[in-house]
Amino acid sequence: MSLSFILLLYLLLWNLLVFITYGADKLKAKRGVWRISEKLLLIESYVLGGLGAYLAGLVFHHKTRKWYFRLAWYLGLLGDVIVIYLVWRI
Repeated sequence: MSLSFILLLYLLLWNLLVFITYGADKLKAKRGVWRISEKLLLIESYVLGGLGAYLAGLVFHHKTRKWYFRLAWYLGLLGDVIVIYLVWRI
């Protein structure tokens, strides 16, 4: 396996984890139980989890009204695109 493949795989797995985290928080919100902190959700989005967070927002309709979450998703998506571009050039 090449280094670029491994890096892209890690990026994909990280975004899957972010997607699952958002889904878990939405489920907890529906049940009215302890929630995942907004701080953690935002950090996950900023740290190359923009794709997973954005897709989770679309699928689960979670955190879509808060402008700062949408900003975090877009910045995270930008980071994802930059990393993919850089890895592609290796």
